[in-house]
Amino acid sequence: MKEEEKIAVALKYEVEKGTPEVVAKGRGRLAELILQIAREHNIPIKEDHKLVKELYKLELNKPISPELYYAVATVLAWAIRLNKRLQEKVLSQIKKSE
Repeated sequence: MKEEEKIAVALKYEVEKGTPEVVAKGRGRLAELILQIAREHNIPIKEDHKLVKELYKLELNKPISPELYYAVATVLAWAIRLNKRLQEKVLSQIKKSE
């Protein structure tokens, strides 16, 4: 059985714009590069094969479609919680070292 080609999509959300946008997308080697850049910049990576396939169909730098609002909001909420926990952990370590 052939392994399915890797797909990656990068989202950007700015409160002022109100709706997340797809800012990068790729398959194969380009997908690997998107993921590598995310890791290098400590950007949370969430695997959701069904959602990424839908997001991949969208145009770059355009608001996501309303049908995807809930799924994307769930991912953004996950990333926000993850970042908050990381921030709390870092602050805790700083206080311990003082």
